[in-house]
Amino acid sequence: MSRLRYRRVRVTQRHGSRLPACLIAATLVAMPALVNAHTGAGAAGYGGFISGLLHPVTGLDHVVAMVAVGLWGAILGAPAIWALPIAFPLVMTFGAVLGVLGVPLPGIETGIAASGIVLGTMVMLNARPPLAVAFSLISVFAIFHGHAHGAELPESGVPVFYAAGFVIATGLLHLSGIALGLLLRWPAGRVAVRGTGACIAAAGVYFLLSALISAPGAGS
Repeated sequence: MSRLRYRRVRVTQRHGSRLPACLIAATLVAMPALVNAHTGAGAAGYGGFISGLLHPVTGLDHVVAMVAVGLWGAILGAPAIWALPIAFPLVMTFGAVLGVLGVPLPGIETGIAASGIVLGTMVMLNARPPLAVAFSLISVFAIFHGHAHGAELPESGVPVFYAAGFVIATGLLHLSGIALGLLLRWPAGRVAVRGTGACIAAAGVYFLLSALISAPGAGS
């Protein structure tokens, strides 16, 4: 009887360890259904909470940078594993306010692309700088990402609810990166994480080239 109870505990622990990642995946999959169920304008629909919730996941440049923050936090360990994912949305909200108010910020697309390059490279190299350095880097990039979100708020939108939506979505993307960072426990997982960082950095290079090519006067 005791052996059966031991095996049940082991099975429960094994599946329980997968629960956070499963919840994150389920939430991301459910987002399109949420927007279809809230198509009206106002606090919940267009320009409101649902718009803000979906906005970060509709642009790959935002997605890869958000996941990279979670991955880098996992590499750095405590307290960075929680400090970076908490700090990024908070600073991003400040950038969003600037965007809503129309405060100009030069090189937004370049800054967003650079975030993918730098953060992906940090993950790829397994870089472990002091927490203050990591915090400063992600704060700079958070302002660019936040400004882009705020500037794209629809005229009929509700800024408070829109901001709440994209902050929550950003947090979920950070959690996805942290969940991937759990692979660091195994040698093969460390290779996979560093490979993911390389892919994020490569995506950032692509976004940077696209931004430079589409910039006014680039073809002249």
